[in-house]
Amino acid sequence: SAGKTVIWVPASIVINSASVEQEFGAGCLSEAEAVLIQVDEFAAMKGKNSDSYYRLPLFRLMVRILAEWEKGQDSVYFPWLNSLPRQFYNGASMTKRCFECLPPYAGWLASNERINYGHFNMALKQGYVPLNPETIQNREVVKWAYNVALTRFHEIWQPDRQKLIAPMADMLNHAAEHNCEITFDYEGNCQVTALYDIPAGSPLTISLGDPTNPTPIFAQYGFLPQDCTTIFCKAMHLEKEINELGYEFSELLIQTETGEIAPKVWDVFLYDLLQKSDPGSAQQFGIACQNNDEETKQYYNDQYYAYTLEALKDHVYGILESAEKLTYKAQNYDLETHPRVPVIVAHNNLVMETFGMTANLLSQMG
Repeated sequence: SAGKTVIWVPASIVINSASVEQEFGAGCLSEAEAVLIQVDEFAAMKGKNSDSYYRLPLFRLMVRILAEWEKGQDSVYFPWLNSLPRQFYNGASMTKRCFECLPPYAGWLASNERINYGHFNMALKQGYVPLNPETIQNREVVKWAYNVALTRFHEIWQPDRQKLIAPMADMLNHAAEHNCEITFDYEGNCQVTALYDIPAGSPLTISLGDPTNPTPIFAQYGFLPQDCTTIFCKAMHLEKEINELGYEFSELLIQTETGEIAPKVWDVFLYDLLQKSDPGSAQQFGIACQNNDEETKQYYNDQYYAYTLEALKDHVYGILESAEKLTYKAQNYDLETHPRVPVIVAHNNLVMETFGMTANLLSQMG
């Protein structure tokens, strides 16, 4: 029933990124983490995504999982570790040929996960962490440990920022309208609480990410949510304009059931057009977007409606053509060699179905 605890995991078996540093000693971990930060900063200089400070707790979880894996059946976590998947379908597990079959936004997110795993692996190989050399050189085991940490952690921010894994609580699946939430008390105990009355036989679910945008969940966890109602508009080429307007990707959505485009997507495409044709108007329109001045925004949208419509048509038709080609390419891969093809094709099909409806709506507008 609502408010009741359905799973309770004691702090003694919760894997906590903060306690990993104490268990292994600050010295060895700090040396390895310094390498990770250095590698990440070098990648940032070359224009690649860099967020090692954000991911240091994840690195600690990966190290702890590897240490427990080395213990085998002597580990208290052996039953749990032995129950976990051995194959993953997320970005960290994808190959270069997988990325070649994804639209730009999905490819960007998925490849970032692969890059982050590579950086973790490089830091681990420096030898500062007290693990057996055979373990560190075992690419499959290291990647598995990384994926376990990446797909099963829960983050808290009080009293300090930490990433934690609570065995059993980590088994809950994702749902946009989830029926449970995970919390940790100040002693580190984990509680899974029912948000409302749950009928007998129903799965227990939590939220693994923004329900309005399934692609980040696809990249991190390797599955495509079946209950998503919106997807990102895929305007990666306008990331600079999106940032200048102060908009978030989670606001730039297309409805998966109707193909309807969110108003802020129209704003971004209009802003791009104005920057190219009338910088003064672009500045005024940009200020209106930043200040939520709906009257001024509507004025510019009305004035340039036909041009924005054509720009959106070009974008939508381009995404449709690209997704079709990428899907055809993926379907010609050998599933034995590329087992992640089905989830890639499912993602691309969602894009094509949604953008197909959007194309029909836009054609009706003029």
